[in-house]
Amino acid sequence: MNSIKKSIKINNLLNKIKSKDIKIGIIGMGYIGLPLAVEFAKNGFKVIGIDIDKDKINKLNRGKSYILDVEDNILLNLIKNKTLTATNDYNILKELNAIIICVPTPLSKTKTPDISYILTVVKEIKKYLQKSQIIILESTTYPGTTREIILPELESIGLKAGKDFFLAFSPERIDPGNKKYTIKNTPKVIGGITPTCTELSKTLYKQIIDNVVPVSSAESAEITKLLENTFRAVNIALANEIAIMANKLDVNVWEIIDAASTKPYGFMSFYPGPGIGGHCIPIDPIYLSWKLKTLNYNAKFIELASSINSYMPNYVIEKIINILNKYKKSVNDSKILILGIAYKKDINDTRESPALEIMEKLYNLGAQIYYNDEYIPELYFKSKEICSTKLNKEILTKADCVVIITDHSYYDYKWIVENASVILDTRNATKHIKNRKKIIKL
Repeated sequence: MNSIKKSIKINNLLNKIKSKDIKIGIIGMGYIGLPLAVEFAKNGFKVIGIDIDKDKINKLNRGKSYILDVEDNILLNLIKNKTLTATNDYNILKELNAIIICVPTPLSKTKTPDISYILTVVKEIKKYLQKSQIIILESTTYPGTTREIILPELESIGLKAGKDFFLAFSPERIDPGNKKYTIKNTPKVIGGITPTCTELSKTLYKQIIDNVVPVSSAESAEITKLLENTFRAVNIALANEIAIMANKLDVNVWEIIDAASTKPYGFMSFYPGPGIGGHCIPIDPIYLSWKLKTLNYNAKFIELASSINSYMPNYVIEKIINILNKYKKSVNDSKILILGIAYKKDINDTRESPALEIMEKLYNLGAQIYYNDEYIPELYFKSKEICSTKLNKEILTKADCVVIITDHSYYDYKWIVENASVILDTRNATKHIKNRKKIIKL
């Protein structure tokens, strides 16, 4: 009899999801949560965005987006239709059918996982947890977090996962600035605490995503995300080390990679750079490495890749010092113009950007630092606010060294090369420029 009742309850919930007769709450209105909230709202769901940042909430409720991937006109339309609303009041959780957690998971100063934001949110969810609620964690974390940390916390009030509420993990796969692969056409991995948890969560995501990929457990879903970004981190580290070796061998690393790319099988192109940025690649592999250390295993590839990638900002500094020495100048009091400080091209995100570390190291060496980045008009740097410098002939001419850190599409590289005295190009942005005398490559 109990199994029949359970089946009826599950079927009713599945039908409510398919008919979009549920309220979805998304906790964390950042680069992951806001686009996800907008996608659900665009597809006819009633969505409540939850965040402790009052400034974000105020902007959202006015229809003002702070993320480039979310357009103001789309957001404003959803707000006006009351399909999407935003609040900082966790009381709303008791009214929701599904809750998706999209809060930050940074590393501490000692490079250990910081899941404090997840824990804070889970404690709030526990206060208002209702029967038949679906809880999904999207924040990247180490394998075991969903089952070992979240599950016992939620079950401590006497409810049972898979019976009374439904808990799953689904790694976010949002790539800021990517116009080709969006939430809708990027496959979504989902792993629940029980098969029923997986089924319900899969059905929920199926309403907005073309291809949802269920896996056997929450742990499998958690490690899938870490594998994806560890793969990238390791291969970028290889490209970075090849760049260092190519420099010592006095050959062009970009030419080498392009030549290797002509092989139609067995090779995938990765490119060197001034360091790695964003919330995923610099952090996710360390989560996996940390977890394995608790199991008495040293993740050697991850540790080595992290070491190489972390060294790249210092390598850029060394290149700048060598360039200045060549022109009989000291880095102390030299004028350095940094082009691009977002962690990748054409976005307004500076999380873990190598440009910030490079700027700080140059500042500590006594250099006068200027930057240009139209996506980042203002920046809090060395305890004060500095502004993006207008890019003109005068600023290029007076700079002792121009350093291309982020290769934004709006830069006119031909014009920059014509007016700068010397350029360090860390992204091969000037590859089509014929005048090579002024350009030093990574």
